[in-house]
Amino acid sequence: MERYQVIERSIITRFRKEIWRKFIEGINEYQLIKEGDKIAVCISGGKDSMLLAKCMQEIQRHGKIPFELVFLVMDPGYNEINRQTVINNAKILNIPIQIFESDIFDVVAEVDSSPCYLCARMRRGFLYKNAQALGCNKIALGHHFDDVIETILMGMLYGGQIQTMMPKLHSTNHPGMELIRPLYLVKEADIIAWSRYNDLQFIQCACRLTENCTICDNGGGGSKRQEMKALIKKFRQTSPVIEKNIFRSVHDVNLDTIIGYHNKNMKYNFLDDYDSKGGQKC
Repeated sequence: MERYQVIERSIITRFRKEIWRKFIEGINEYQLIKEGDKIAVCISGGKDSMLLAKCMQEIQRHGKIPFELVFLVMDPGYNEINRQTVINNAKILNIPIQIFESDIFDVVAEVDSSPCYLCARMRRGFLYKNAQALGCNKIALGHHFDDVIETILMGMLYGGQIQTMMPKLHSTNHPGMELIRPLYLVKEADIIAWSRYNDLQFIQCACRLTENCTICDNGGGGSKRQEMKALIKKFRQTSPVIEKNIFRSVHDVNLDTIIGYHNKNMKYNFLDDYDSKGGQKC
C-alpha cells in the first residue's frame, strides 16, 4: 500500500469518529455539495486545507452525489522553501494541485492598517476568479470548528456584535460562485492529531509579516485569534460543554430576548413594537 493510501485510510478508520463522521455531518447538515457541482478545493499548504483535500477526494470516490474537483493552490509570494513544501506534501498525499501566482504579499507589505483583513479579502477574490475560470461554481476552504467559535467570541468581545463564520456563502462580487466550509464541524485538535499520526509536516504561516513562522503544527503570535484560542483552551479545561454551547448559540437565537438586530438594510430594536406587543413578559 502506498503512503498516501495509508494516510487516506487513517481518515476513515483511526479518525473515523473525530474527522470523517464530522466531515460528512457538516456536508449533510448544511447541504454543501450538490449534484453537478465543480468545486475548487483551495489549498494554502497548511494542515487544514490538505486534510480537506483528502476528505473531498474520499467523498467524491465513495459518496452518492456526483461532482467534480479541482485542487487550487495560490502562491501569494511564498518563499521557495514554503512553496516547495506545498508541492512535496501534495505529491505525498496524491493531490493533483494546480498552482497560480499572485502579488498579494507584495501589496499587503505596504499596508499599515489591517493587513491581515486585506490579505484575506484579496486571497478570496483571486481564488474566486481563478476557480470560475476553470469552470467551478464553488470554492471550498479549510476553516474548522475552532475557527467558528473563535469568530463568535471575537465578534462579541472585540466587535460588539453577535456574528459567526457561515458554513456557506454566495459570492457578492462573483455571481454564480459560492464558498463552502466542509470541515465546519471538525475540531482543530483532531486535525493536528491526524497530521502527527501520519508524520506529516505542513506550513503553518508563510506570511512575510510573520517570517518567524516555519513548518509546525502550532504557531505563536499575538493576534486576537490566538488570544481566542487561549481563552477557549481555558474553557475546555473548565467544561467540555462550553465550546459546544458557544457553537450552538448562533444556531438557536431567541429574538424575543435580543435588544436589537439588523438584516441587510433593516434595523430592529425591541422598543419598536414593545408597547404594541404588550411588553416583555416576566
